[in-house]
Amino acid sequence: MTAVITFNRVTKRHGPLVRLDGLDLEVREGEVMALLGHNGAGKTTTMKLILGLIAPSEGQVSVLGGAPAGPHAERLRRQLGYLPENVSFYEQLSGREVLRYFARLKRTDRSQADELLERVGLSDAAQRRVKTYSKGMRQRLGLAQALLGDPRLLLLDEPTTGLDPAATRDFYDAVRTLRDNGCTVLLSSHVLPGIEPYIDRALILGGGKRLALGSLNELREDAGLPMTVRAQGHWTGIDWTQGWGEARVEPRHLNGKQLEIGVPAEDKMIVLRRLADTPGVEDIELLPPTLEHLYTHFSGRISETSRGTP
Repeated sequence: MTAVITFNRVTKRHGPLVRLDGLDLEVREGEVMALLGHNGAGKTTTMKLILGLIAPSEGQVSVLGGAPAGPHAERLRRQLGYLPENVSFYEQLSGREVLRYFARLKRTDRSQADELLERVGLSDAAQRRVKTYSKGMRQRLGLAQALLGDPRLLLLDEPTTGLDPAATRDFYDAVRTLRDNGCTVLLSSHVLPGIEPYIDRALILGGGKRLALGSLNELREDAGLPMTVRAQGHWTGIDWTQGWGEARVEPRHLNGKQLEIGVPAEDKMIVLRRLADTPGVEDIELLPPTLEHLYTHFSGRISETSRGTP
């Protein structure tokens, strides 16, 4: 599969401060990658390097087959869409006028404006001035701007800021459609439960370093976090802290009707068999570690390193 973004030992310094430290990265065509990390982790620096707004201090960056600055930059900008976290437009222009203006800058067909406004749910506000738009409406207008020209690469920085749950779901459905049509999407978000169903891989940064990279299943295998088995029913008098043999389990929420058991993946069948054989157990649910759990786990590595923990 073709690499759309490649970082080869990329380091970025601002004076004595190292913003990005020897990052290796390959983002493939037609995948959605989440870029995760605390403030100062290196996410914004990574985005700026891809956009060609800054140059690496060391290493090489390649985007859509070339360096994002220099002779390749003009062609790159026509194939790339970008939605910043805080969008800003000319307040006196209408939504339609804003899109037509950006279409001219991008040298793409201005007739896309009405189609994109409909796609993001702003058809009824197309002729209204942007100064009358709510924050959520401005964010949707920013998304429409990013989609001008059917980009091959889409960079989204906190894209669902100001969107209600229904609009957020519609937004990520649009992202999934773009991916299915071959568009590569790199998105940064702090709302981890919202993006989990839509991403192919996640890159977790901390202190400018790559802490983890992979699909959810790969990250779960690497982290080795326990799964959660959740049961409901009526089991009066059973002591769930006993009777597990060699299995390493952590029962919690023992209230006679609901039970959660943390268990390593290799011991899950022991727990499932006992629950299935216990009278009164009415429902069993198996929950793997979420993206939020994984993020917390891998982000803790940078804290341990800074404290000198072996």
